[in-house]
Amino acid sequence: MLSVGQPFPTFKKAAVVSLEKGKEFFDISSEDFVNEEGRWTVMFWWPKDFTFVCPTEIAEFNKNFGEFRDRSANLIGASTDSEFVHLAWRKNHDDLRDLKFPMLADTSKSLAEELGILEPNEKIAYRATFIIDPQGIIRWVSVYDLNVGRNVKEVIRVLDALQTDELCPCNWEKGKETLKV
Repeated sequence: MLSVGQPFPTFKKAAVVSLEKGKEFFDISSEDFVNEEGRWTVMFWWPKDFTFVCPTEIAEFNKNFGEFRDRSANLIGASTDSEFVHLAWRKNHDDLRDLKFPMLADTSKSLAEELGILEPNEKIAYRATFIIDPQGIIRWVSVYDLNVGRNVKEVIRVLDALQTDELCPCNWEKGKETLKV
């Protein structure tokens, strides 16, 4: 599995960005991660569309979209399902219709495989989260078992800590003192 300090892999994939006819799809590439504006990227993966735990996480990330935007972070959701399955799921699930972030489709499973998050039996992505800095370097990785949903507040807390570029003690939260040595 790729880890902290490594560059995020090069890719270009289709994503669902809208329910509006003719504007549903947009290509996203790793080139978007490297920028001079200081924008970070948070990419989170779920195993399968049309399941039970996955929409609870996606909806929670969506509820917190403003928190990521306020921290100059692009939010991208991803799975190994196709963009057409993503679109159908968004149209048919109340909590997913108004998503403010793209749903990336890794139908070839090449990106999930390169990241090292492909479950070996079903060949679906684990619940993985990557925080990528403006230089395209992975700064945090978290991987959960297929049955357990992640804590979005913890992703935000870690993003806050990374963006301080200082030493942050256990349970540190934005606004608290960092360590001075």
